[in-house]
Amino acid sequence: MMHCTLNDLCRAVDGTLLQRGSADGFDGVTTDSRKNAEGQLFIPLVGERFDGHNYLSQAFAQGAVGCLCSRVPETMEEGKFYVQVEDTKLALRALSAWYRGLFDIPVVQISGSAGKTTTKQMIAAVLSEHFSTLKTFGNLNNEIGTPLTLLQLEQHHEAAVIETGIDTYGDLRYLGMAVRPTVAVLTNIGDAHIENMDNSRLGVLKAKSEIFEDLQPGGLAVLNGDDALLRTLELPFKTVLCGESEYCDVRVSDIVERGMDGMDCTVTTKKQSYRLSVPSPGRYMIYSVSMATAIAEELGMSEAEIVAGVANYLTTGSRMRRVKLREERLLVDDCYNANPQAMCSALQILSGTAGHKVAVLGDMGELGEVSVPAHREVGALAAQLPVDAVVAIGPKSADIAATAGAKAQHFLTIEEAMPVIRDLFIPGTTVLVKASHSMGFEKIAKELEETYQ
Repeated sequence: MMHCTLNDLCRAVDGTLLQRGSADGFDGVTTDSRKNAEGQLFIPLVGERFDGHNYLSQAFAQGAVGCLCSRVPETMEEGKFYVQVEDTKLALRALSAWYRGLFDIPVVQISGSAGKTTTKQMIAAVLSEHFSTLKTFGNLNNEIGTPLTLLQLEQHHEAAVIETGIDTYGDLRYLGMAVRPTVAVLTNIGDAHIENMDNSRLGVLKAKSEIFEDLQPGGLAVLNGDDALLRTLELPFKTVLCGESEYCDVRVSDIVERGMDGMDCTVTTKKQSYRLSVPSPGRYMIYSVSMATAIAEELGMSEAEIVAGVANYLTTGSRMRRVKLREERLLVDDCYNANPQAMCSALQILSGTAGHKVAVLGDMGELGEVSVPAHREVGALAAQLPVDAVVAIGPKSADIAATAGAKAQHFLTIEEAMPVIRDLFIPGTTVLVKASHSMGFEKIAKELEETYQ
């Protein structure tokens, strides 16, 4: 973060300076009093079960030079500045919005029901071939993570790729006021968090369409053109539809899947065709690839840069992370999160691998009224595909086991399932591990990795 003065801070957050400190400003922002905060501003957030104001002294001990506060402390530490605001979370967003306004650069904002992180990683990989590019770290895509990401912008940055996730209506509007994208990307409309949006995909579409409210004049909208709902949108912006169908402006063809090694495809725009090699499995990668190509071309990047950027794509975290283990075992760690569309895609990828194939699947959360049919649909697909065994874990996953048939076993807990998973993970086996993050399936991936490394 570039240095910001106290005057900058007070103007940005409409704050009242209660006490000056020994520093005239700050060089970073933190909301975690446990981490090194040398030269930084501490913003104490307030939740139902916590109040960051109780940790001001701890943040100062870590090197913070000052703080915001919505609750004035009884005593103020000498040498530290204090700025009073009405709401510290809103002040964090206001500060990030002001700071983002200092940068006249392309800012790509990404949302969608599935594939946000994959698309963020791909677009950033491609843009980084030409631009010094900031991207959202990990999954810091919420009302706290997004402002903190924007505050990571430095003078050398020439582009930013910002992932934004939502739970319900109003979330994208809240984040968009800070991001103010020049390019808005929607990956798809699915069932993730659907229970919070009227249990309807039209409700999800309405919530996701908030991304366009802060798309800057002359901006670009990049949409999944194979999504029946997204392609119906009529927007007052230049719009590019990406995918395989006849509706698309940027089309993907000649797809050659190489199993767990990735795939090759041709992406054709109105200007030219690009033959691209993607180092990650899954047919769904065509959307992130075509979207990245469309954006890069719009920003004037060359064919060589686009080809190299796609080839340099790296997965992040527990998202189709492939771990080769002894005796030709392969662990596919995709347990960061799950929704019906992503679960079915992962099963398709597993089915295309050689050897013995085992799917370890868990509950998918926040599906509301579609939860039972969604889990049953996953099980039915597993029954149809050449997958040798299904281990379903969690109360909701009983519906996966019910429709997966004789190849499935159901357990309520990870502890109950682990002996069976170990027995199934024989030499030459590929195991897919996937569930919503709340299921804690990283425990399964970690144990298998440590046992068979």
